[in-house]
Amino acid sequence: MIKGIILAGGYGKRLYPITKVISKQLLPVYNKPMIYYPLSTLMLSGIRDILIISTPYDIDNYKLLLGDGSNFGIKISYEIQDKPNGLAEAFIIGEQFIGNDDVCLILGDNIFYGKSIPKVLKSTSSQLINNNESIIFGYYVKDPQRYGVVDFDSNLKVKSIDEKPKNPKSNYAVVGLYFLKNDVINIAKECKPSDRGELEITSINNKYLDQGRLNIKILDSIFWLDTGTHDALVEASNFIKTVENREGKRVSCLEEIAYKYKYINEKQLEKIINNSSEQDAYYLKQLIV
Repeated sequence: MIKGIILAGGYGKRLYPITKVISKQLLPVYNKPMIYYPLSTLMLSGIRDILIISTPYDIDNYKLLLGDGSNFGIKISYEIQDKPNGLAEAFIIGEQFIGNDDVCLILGDNIFYGKSIPKVLKSTSSQLINNNESIIFGYYVKDPQRYGVVDFDSNLKVKSIDEKPKNPKSNYAVVGLYFLKNDVINIAKECKPSDRGELEITSINNKYLDQGRLNIKILDSIFWLDTGTHDALVEASNFIKTVENREGKRVSCLEEIAYKYKYINEKQLEKIINNSSEQDAYYLKQLIV
C-alpha cells in the first residue's frame, strides 16, 4: 500500500501580498483551488489515504474545503508544520500516518497535465510496491539553476543530484513528486539542515542514490506547470482554461476521477451533483449518461 502526502505549507513570499492572508495552495488556478491538482495526481496514482501538511494558520481552511475526503471516496488527514523547515520534514511529521507503508510526496503547488499521466502514475505505484527502490521524475527546463538538478546517463542511471547548482550538469529538474520507500522516515531523521537551515529532499534522494536505490522517470510527454510567481500563476490558469475549453473536459476534476476510479458510486455522485453549481452539475451529469 502507498500513502500520499501533500505539503502545502510555506509562506509563498513570491506571491505577496496575496499570500499574506491565504495559503498559496488555496489560490485559484482557473476554476479550482490549486491543491485540487496535486490531490488529483495522488488519486490517479491509486492512492486514497492522504495527509495534508500545512501551517497552523491555514490548516483549518483546508479542512473546511476538503473535509475528511469522503466526498471523493478517499481519506484525508491533517498535520501542522510550524515553520517551513524543509520538504524532508514532511516524513518526520507524517511518521505515524505513514506507518509501515511506502509513501508518495507531492508538493501542493505542482501541477501535471498530459494524456499519459494515469498510465505513468499507475506504473510508478506498481514499481514502488514491487521493488526496493525509490523513484523521482525529471523534466527538461531552460533554467535548471532554479531547481534541484538530476544528471543521468543514457540508460537513465542517476549520476548526481544537486540543489540549485550554479553550474548545472544537465537541464533536467527534479519535479515535486516523489515515490519513496518506507525507510524514508529514518533517512529524514538522519538529515542535517542545509546552509539555509532546512531539511532538504535532495539529501534524501542522494541517500537513495548512494545506496543504489534511486530510479528516475523522464516526463517527456507531460506538462509540469509552475505556480510560484504572479506571472506563472496566471500562465497556469490560462493553460488550464485553454485545455478545458478546447477539449470540453475538466482538468483535475476530483469528482470525475473518484467516479471513474470507482472510489464513489453513482448514488454518491448524484448527491454531489445535487449540491453543485449549475455549471458543475451539468458537467458531472454527463459522466452518468
